[in-house]
Amino acid sequence: MEIQREQIPLLTPYKMGNFQLTHRIVLTPMTRFRCYNTFPQSHSVLYYSQRTTNGGFLIAEATVISRDAQGFKDTPGIWSKEHIYAWKPVVEAVHAKGGIFFCQLWHPGRASDQSFESNIGQPPVSSTDKPCSPFTDATGEVLLEYKTPRRLKPEEITVIVNDFRVAARNAMEAGFDGVEIHGANGYLIDQFLKDQVNDRSDEYGGSLENRCKLALEVVVTIANEIGADRVGIRLSPFSNHMDSGDSDPEALGIYMARSLNRYGVLYCHMVESRAEATQEQSDQWSDSLVPMRRAFNGTFIAAGGYRRENGNDAIAQDRADLIGYGRLFLANPDLPKRFELDAPLNKYERDTFYTGDPVVGYTDYPFLNPKP
Repeated sequence: MEIQREQIPLLTPYKMGNFQLTHRIVLTPMTRFRCYNTFPQSHSVLYYSQRTTNGGFLIAEATVISRDAQGFKDTPGIWSKEHIYAWKPVVEAVHAKGGIFFCQLWHPGRASDQSFESNIGQPPVSSTDKPCSPFTDATGEVLLEYKTPRRLKPEEITVIVNDFRVAARNAMEAGFDGVEIHGANGYLIDQFLKDQVNDRSDEYGGSLENRCKLALEVVVTIANEIGADRVGIRLSPFSNHMDSGDSDPEALGIYMARSLNRYGVLYCHMVESRAEATQEQSDQWSDSLVPMRRAFNGTFIAAGGYRRENGNDAIAQDRADLIGYGRLFLANPDLPKRFELDAPLNKYERDTFYTGDPVVGYTDYPFLNPKP
């Protein structure tokens, strides 16, 4: 018997605030190092439009909020008028195909390569002055040695919060439908959230409430600027990425979920505890995010190692409203169609994730049909 679309939980419609989605498969933000000199290119237009469906929800790659935060080569920015103009064709291409498009706002903090920032020779900033372990590839080869960071002063934190506000305003001017605050994966906001990094003794450190202060200041500032109904946040309480672990990740996740309710933000996007597991482990059922899902009143997006079957299960069992896909969506620009047909998936090529090539590993993954 032929399976109908409405029988596949991931392909059922969902109303996310004022946005009507036709399915629950989300393109998650993925750094690709293809935005030369911080500006999205014509190949970015093709990349995102390839992955757009009518009523589909996409989140752009991590986008830097200020010149001082430009911690990696060829990652996009959103701090200037020139960036607004560069993003507009990308956003217009997504909208032309009926997609909903959010911009993820990012400050890497200590997890950055200072040679690309405006203050070359100065240490990166963080919640701490503890350095981050070197960045290595799958074989253990060191690709980047991170410099020892400088602990931010409270008055400097205020400046960074304002940088997030300006970036959010710029994203809206570029045409994005909203923004996602990057509070995950060991970058600046996560460096404040996690007690294994944050060793401060001022109002931004110590207690759980104090460690969450920066994240929530950014949330309320952006919500006041563009409206809470256009704001989401990505969090990874269970992750140890970039040496950013926490002694009680569930308590951290629940506290943030409940706190977000006070501001009425559109969605909370959380990464599973299994996100860094092997593929075999990530196929297993996980309930690590259920307490956060129950604590949060808005749309809840779960991400991290999902495939078709366990994504359908998560929706059917009400463990999430939407499911984020990264590597599978990267390698399968028509992922919703493949999930609908239960068609074979292209394998992603890890060696081409970050090469910077405008085509290979970026826009050359094949569709089921020759024409997108």
